[in-house]
Amino acid sequence: MHILATTSSSLDDLIEPVDLNQSPADVVVLSFSGSDLNGIAAAWDPNLPSLRLTNLSDLRHPMSVDLWIEKTAAHARVILVRILGGYDRWAYGVEELSRMAKRKKIALALLPGECSIRDDRLTAASTISEDRIAGILSCFREGGPANMRLLARLLTTLAEGKTETLPQAAPVPKAGYYAPGTGIVEANDLLARFAPDAPRLPILFYRSMLLANDAAPIDALFEALKKRGFAPVPIFVGGLKEPEALAFVEQAVSDLKSAAILSTTAFASGTNENGETIFDRTGVPVFQVVVATTRRDGWAENRRGLNPADLAMHVVLPELDGRILAGAISFKAGESSANLVNQPEPDRIEQVVERIAAFLRLKTTPRPERKIVILMPDYPSAPGRTGYAVGLDVPQSVLGMLHELSVAGYDVSDIPETPRDLLDRLSAKSAGYARSAYDPLTVAEAAWGGAEADEDLRDGTFRFRAASFGNITVALAPDRGRNADRRADYHSPDLPPRHALVAFGQWMRETLGAHAIVHVGAHGTLEWLPGKTVALSKDCFPEIVTGGLPVVYPFIVSNPGEAAVAKRRIAAVTIGHLPPVLAGAGISDEQKKLELLVDEYAQADGLDRRRRDRLAKLIVETARDTGLAGEAGVSNSDDPDAALTRIDAFLCDLKDFSIKDGQHVFGQVAPGDDDTLRVQSAETERQALLDALDGKHIRPGPSGAPARGRRDVMPTGRNLFASDPRTLPTPTAFELGKRAADEILRRYLQDHGDWPKSLVFDLWGSASLRSGGEEVAQVLALMGARPVQDMATGRVTGIEVLPPAALGRPRIDVTLRISGLFRDMFPALIALLDAAMRAIASREEAPGDNPLAEETQTLGHVPSRIFGSAPGTYGSGIEEKLAGGTWAEREELGRLYLDATSHSFGGAEGDASHVPGQFANRIGTADLLVHTGDDPGRDLLDGSADVAFIGGFAAAVAALGGKADVIALDTTDPQKPRARSISEAVTRVVRARAVNPRFIAGQMRHGPRGAAELVETVDRLIGFAETTHAIPQSLIEATYDAYLGDETVRDFLLDQNPEGARFMAERFRSALRRGLWHPRRNAVDAELEMLTREKVA
Repeated sequence: MHILATTSSSLDDLIEPVDLNQSPADVVVLSFSGSDLNGIAAAWDPNLPSLRLTNLSDLRHPMSVDLWIEKTAAHARVILVRILGGYDRWAYGVEELSRMAKRKKIALALLPGECSIRDDRLTAASTISEDRIAGILSCFREGGPANMRLLARLLTTLAEGKTETLPQAAPVPKAGYYAPGTGIVEANDLLARFAPDAPRLPILFYRSMLLANDAAPIDALFEALKKRGFAPVPIFVGGLKEPEALAFVEQAVSDLKSAAILSTTAFASGTNENGETIFDRTGVPVFQVVVATTRRDGWAENRRGLNPADLAMHVVLPELDGRILAGAISFKAGESSANLVNQPEPDRIEQVVERIAAFLRLKTTPRPERKIVILMPDYPSAPGRTGYAVGLDVPQSVLGMLHELSVAGYDVSDIPETPRDLLDRLSAKSAGYARSAYDPLTVAEAAWGGAEADEDLRDGTFRFRAASFGNITVALAPDRGRNADRRADYHSPDLPPRHALVAFGQWMRETLGAHAIVHVGAHGTLEWLPGKTVALSKDCFPEIVTGGLPVVYPFIVSNPGEAAVAKRRIAAVTIGHLPPVLAGAGISDEQKKLELLVDEYAQADGLDRRRRDRLAKLIVETARDTGLAGEAGVSNSDDPDAALTRIDAFLCDLKDFSIKDGQHVFGQVAPGDDDTLRVQSAETERQALLDALDGKHIRPGPSGAPARGRRDVMPTGRNLFASDPRTLPTPTAFELGKRAADEILRRYLQDHGDWPKSLVFDLWGSASLRSGGEEVAQVLALMGARPVQDMATGRVTGIEVLPPAALGRPRIDVTLRISGLFRDMFPALIALLDAAMRAIASREEAPGDNPLAEETQTLGHVPSRIFGSAPGTYGSGIEEKLAGGTWAEREELGRLYLDATSHSFGGAEGDASHVPGQFANRIGTADLLVHTGDDPGRDLLDGSADVAFIGGFAAAVAALGGKADVIALDTTDPQKPRARSISEAVTRVVRARAVNPRFIAGQMRHGPRGAAELVETVDRLIGFAETTHAIPQSLIEATYDAYLGDETVRDFLLDQNPEGARFMAERFRSALRRGLWHPRRNAVDAELEMLTREKVA
């Protein structure tokens, strides 16, 4: 019998071992909690036995544990360990410490960090009685200086071998009011300190901070709010999942008639049987104020801002409550990890107070007096796409909002009649901001020179594309600026915004006196400006430009990753909106004729052989004449049966495609749409906008793609949240991901007759959130690994590596090209994947079964396999050049793609390392690229990202003189994944959607936004042709015929979006110039030239 060797690896294996080199002491105390250690240190009298404190975060690696036990623990008389997360959180340490303590007869008390939870395994591993463990645990449960002094006496009696009975821990309230300098107080005593009409703001914070005398951030926040005329009311709680604490807080918020709630607590509060959180029931806005465990110097120096644990506990999970991220107010500081304390950050506290003050100013200002700026997205490098947002008719939505606000009592006047009228008003650049009022930034001057050189500064005034309709101003933000335009001596990898954008922010706040920003549609510029990923500093541009103004952000419900960026960088309330209605694509009249012939062939098969053969010949000839045979993958060598099978499969594939039937308009449903949830969503979207501008709490709601089965995201109109990254990939996602990985291998084996040895995999943030981590699961499955889940919490704690015999194939050497969003959102997933790769690299397996291990043995170290752009930067590196057309050969684009992928990522926190050239080595040996599409509402010709990453890879392979397949993996139906070549995938999109009369008619209902959708389609199609050289020219021909070659469509484009029509013509001409398209009609070139000369209004 052969036993297959499965090995495991945990995330802690990535931690570098450290030797703490602590000197021995009589009593040793370990905890993950700095509050525990600080509380004991404060209570310990110098006359007591010697004390040593250790933070368990320093003892995560087994070797670190071994060294510490040998040098410190083995010489102690008493060891106390308190483990947040229980036995499994520190299993190796528990086992080794217990073994040593039992051998040496040392008093060992192992306690769970959660005081209310019994952990029998920890008790069994301890060496003292259960009664003594219970007594020690009660000191932590109650907490406070008096009980910490009692704990010191308990540990001293153990150290001295005494058995005297000590008093029980004195009870301390589980929740209550707190006043700086006083301690626990009654509510009336606290409120007496403030003016009767001061807005009351409960501040929720952990009881442990109070009991450890570590509440300096709460004290500082209290004073800052008090100084601004507010009535801050600190409330300590054990946690928001404790019924006693929940009841206290809910009653307090009601009794106080609170204007808002500030919570410094981590995690989510949980929901009741009706799916309500405590904050849903209180109804007032809730701000998340972060008291971080990240060290202050780490925050200051790292672009990420917060460590992965803080990101999950203090940012991601509180979003499940609908909390608005106000910012971080403190970080850890201290000489060592054993004596860290909460250190307030004064300027961050001021910014948090400013954000809350601005929100309450909005809330208390009467609707007729409120001044609102409605921002529309714009893409200067993509002409014709002003107001373009995926799935949303932004101009029509804005008009609807203006009418809705007017009815609701806002001062709104002179509303444009049509979207085209609105865009024309904006293009006039009638709004101005005097240069003399502008306060320039040194960093902007370093990048761009003086403000006088800014293209939007004319006659001493910045000119903005904005128009006011009463108190509501609609505007397009100035573009951030192009890399090519900055000063040649400015070399920062992340380009500061140019002067006009900074001035635009000042204009909104100072000249307009805006109370709030409403950003309509995904996505904008503000949330992507340079700065930290989260917990921004005063030097971060999202904060500099918005200045703390409240941001309400209607966002497509199927894009959780980019919505999270807006929440975390500009404190946006992201109101989810519906994607467009999807409809079956059907097939064209030409294709229907072929389908009828195929059906007739199927009926004749077995009945009339001669008729069947004649039909087979006719079908193949018809398909070749129309070009469909080539697009279906029929080759000249295929016999009739094989050709018919391909043609039939191609027609079925087109019919299965779903197309957008127009665009969504915020707060509206399309005529005839009687889906109950969609009708309800329209109402909740409209109401949520009004409620958000009234300063009310917006209930949280999940994000995802309704067309992929996520009906739970409806009704929309809720404040979007995303998954806990620590639970990815989920068990279901892993099974689906494994199925998709098998499909990738099936396709490659079919095409090449062998397994791929290495591949490059695009890994994106929003897709991973939408699917529960299916893409990560695909990667693990390809490598021959699977996630290990803690069934109690659902969190992924490590990986298991399966043996080749269980796989039935060699391992695939996977190289990841992660997006900037994935890098920012998923440091823990990067660590997980790195752990898997390191575990695989360390295995000894048969030649050919494990190419990563073979390379590791050759190099003498584990090579990097996770790559991406530099921290703080986004994109593939080719977007700007591709959009501008300022390149000669595609190899030039390929080199930009390689240059941009300049960093590797890994380690316990997914940290970055600058490794120029290494990614090129991986590209040079790759057999294929895998690029996954999971959202039925999006395809390869929607948005710039797909062509930038796929095209960048293809151009890089060309630049390196290599050859690799490009696979577009379709998981829109996760039960039936399909791996297609890039040519097949784009062909399917063009034939089923782009030239489909139903799709075109749907877009023509949406004026300039619908025209922009057609422009976008052509732009991306030509982009794929330029970068991959794999797009049949028949697709370009068909698209030209359907758009500019059709008189009705051409007139629509020229009327509704003349700039877009001209740009579309320029893109077709680019395909001509580069030899990617040879039109059947000689007159096409002249037609295009004429269109490019059309005057744009």
